[in-house]
Amino acid sequence: MFLAKEATSLSQCGVEREGVFMLLCKKIKLDLSEQDMATLEFMQGKCRGLYNWWVMKLRDGEKWRFNACKKTLAESRAHDPELNQVYGKLLAEVYYRLDGAMRAFFRRVANGETPGFPRVRPRHGFFTLCYPAMYLTLEGNTLMLPTGGKGKHKRFPAIRAALTELPPEGFREVAISRDGRGNYYASFSYREPEQAKRDGNTVAFDLGIKTLATGVTQEGRIYHIGGFKGSRWYNKQLDRLRSKRSKCKKKSRRYLHLSKVYKRVSQRKRNKQRDSLHKASHLIARRLVERTVVVGDLSQRHMVMKEHQERNKALNRAVYNDWGLYAFVQMLTYKCQLYGKELQLVDERNTSKQCSGCGNLQAMPLWKRTYQCAECGLVMDRDENSAHNILTRFLARRGPYTQACPECDVLQVTQSGVEVMGTSCEGQVQQLNLFEGA
Repeated sequence: MFLAKEATSLSQCGVEREGVFMLLCKKIKLDLSEQDMATLEFMQGKCRGLYNWWVMKLRDGEKWRFNACKKTLAESRAHDPELNQVYGKLLAEVYYRLDGAMRAFFRRVANGETPGFPRVRPRHGFFTLCYPAMYLTLEGNTLMLPTGGKGKHKRFPAIRAALTELPPEGFREVAISRDGRGNYYASFSYREPEQAKRDGNTVAFDLGIKTLATGVTQEGRIYHIGGFKGSRWYNKQLDRLRSKRSKCKKKSRRYLHLSKVYKRVSQRKRNKQRDSLHKASHLIARRLVERTVVVGDLSQRHMVMKEHQERNKALNRAVYNDWGLYAFVQMLTYKCQLYGKELQLVDERNTSKQCSGCGNLQAMPLWKRTYQCAECGLVMDRDENSAHNILTRFLARRGPYTQACPECDVLQVTQSGVEVMGTSCEGQVQQLNLFEGA
């Protein structure tokens, strides 16, 4: 996410502050005719070909100079006259995108990181088309996308894309993309003012597999945020489809049919998983009253070590494919910044092994879900114990603090959806349903 500062002042939550905006994006599905789909495929294919041609020239030793390389577009048009049927701003965007890739490559080389030279874009992938908003026309719920060519040499008419939702006001750029099932989307970038910084306490979250996030506050309130619960069912369906497809002859009618069904099921799984992560991150950043959110900086590689695979052979798939840890942290990062909260990352090493009462360290493989301390006799859920340790480590960096009483009762959460259940030291019970209005 990008930030833009302006000299104007605004009133947000009753506080006057300098205008600070965050650049957000709204993705809307498009309804297109067959002719408009073919036009988009033609233009993205030509843009992808121009991008790959320059990547191959750079691999052969061509030096990259942005201004000089961009001036060669006229020569490319003369070599391939079909480029004249592509909107000129889309062709110019190819050079800007390649310039960004080369700058990132040189930066990684200077920092001693893995270089990662720009790659050739595959033919089955869709090359995203970026339109500046000033060259687009919005007629009701129809978005007019211009094409290349003039007069009698114009081959394709302007694309009429029907929007299924209302676009945000004052959008700056529109990116046209396509998913694996062949559906087209328009991503509108717009600015949203950040809210003023809030005042409040601290909540620490431990990210887990069984429960997406388990949190504890300074007052001892416990939060259980459940994530997406349908991964196992979808994985069984995908495995069954993949097994049937492997027995068919490639490119046969049944093979192509099973491939379409596989894409449809996998896309539905990704949509539900991402929707669950968005709802959970929105709940933490928007609806919880605590100002500071602390999350453990967890390494997924350590979750699938050999000693952790004693009783769970499907752990690799659950951690790397179904968990979505990186995406959840990225969502939480920009949403906390947007809603005026502070997000802190704390080293999570040994937080599950360490007792939150006495500090004793003991082995805790992943199949053990309850922490039973051999020294002080503390019995607690392993995720709640880890959340207590994360909160203790964060508050220790700020100075002396009083530890929350370990006698707080814990309310068990029902795994019927993405919910937050909590109890405080005084026995107060709170339930925040994610599907209710904010």
